[in-house]
Amino acid sequence: MNSTNKFTGLQIGIVFLTMATALIHFYLNVIMGKLDILFTLNGLGYLALLAGLYLPLPVARDHRRLVRVVMIGYTVLTIVLWVFMGKPYTMLGYITKLIELSLVILLLFKRP
Repeated sequence: MNSTNKFTGLQIGIVFLTMATALIHFYLNVIMGKLDILFTLNGLGYLALLAGLYLPLPVARDHRRLVRVVMIGYTVLTIVLWVFMGKPYTMLGYITKLIELSLVILLLFKRP
């Protein structure tokens, strides 16, 4: 967050896209009718990284750049694993990957 504690458009986009992909991964449990550990952990991972990026957590406060780099890697890994494990590919899968790709782009533009 910047020094005036106001979110920029870029930060709002990052929060929105991260929440969207996390919620989609949680929603996949509902669609499947059972708790899938990978979808659940993926959603929790996105929320944890988002918290590390913007909340005043002692462990992350001085390492925002590292959190951002880890979040980019995490998102790219999610996309790559979907390519190999996401069959059958669905429209929701493609939409989620578009959201995640957009998230990576915004994270690349974010300044530490």
